[in-house]
Amino acid sequence: MPDIAVPAGGRLPGVRMAGFRGRAAEPVSWQLIPYPAITLIVDFGDARLVDASSREWRGGIVIGLDPRNVRGGGRDVDLLQVRLSPLMAYQLLGLGLELRGAVAALADLWGGDAARTQERLRTATSWRDRFAIVEAALARRYAVGRAPDPEVAFGWRRMVTSRGRLRVERLAAEVGWSRKRLWSRFRDQIGLSPKRAASLIRFDHVAHRLAAGHDAASVAAESGFADQSHLCREVGSFTGLTPRAVAAAPWLSVDSVAWP
Repeated sequence: MPDIAVPAGGRLPGVRMAGFRGRAAEPVSWQLIPYPAITLIVDFGDARLVDASSREWRGGIVIGLDPRNVRGGGRDVDLLQVRLSPLMAYQLLGLGLELRGAVAALADLWGGDAARTQERLRTATSWRDRFAIVEAALARRYAVGRAPDPEVAFGWRRMVTSRGRLRVERLAAEVGWSRKRLWSRFRDQIGLSPKRAASLIRFDHVAHRLAAGHDAASVAAESGFADQSHLCREVGSFTGLTPRAVAAAPWLSVDSVAWP
């Protein structure tokens, strides 16, 4: 496991950061596990991501909510990772439909500000300074960004609170929208349909329960699945992996330290 640094606190809601540093004897590779947040990575070592089309990404990278067949790798780990709730990502990065499952260069979203921020990060001498630089960059975007609809924000938070078990019809009734309108606004501002967003949140809970050592049958029962086979299909739809393989995913092994 690499050395992990986390900031003491933060000013912006829905923003979490962690720094990772370490060196492996041999290059390592891992598959990314979907997570209910937009992930921003700024790399200072030799880390790389390869997407489903075999395109390689380095430097400042933004990963969507539901990436498919994206793998990471490297030997010298030295990177800063930021997790943005979809609500904050919409306001800070201008994201929505176009990045629901994609990988993008930060420069394509922030233009010249991305290069300036990354250069400042490379010359910073401590994780504390790096965290401060990123928070300042995000705060500038937050001040001028467009906030998501209050109904969308409420809907996302209700989904998170229910761990993805809230029915879309009930959520639409709670916000006073038709199912069609809720579907459209979620796709535009969250990047996923309400049903897929709820499934992602539930999958994340399941993945962490599996990684904590709980068996698939008990996790299926407590998470509202019809049976263990239903859970296996859902896990496979997000990762192409079995529950056993997800439980051993290196990406999850650092979560208890980096994202407590």
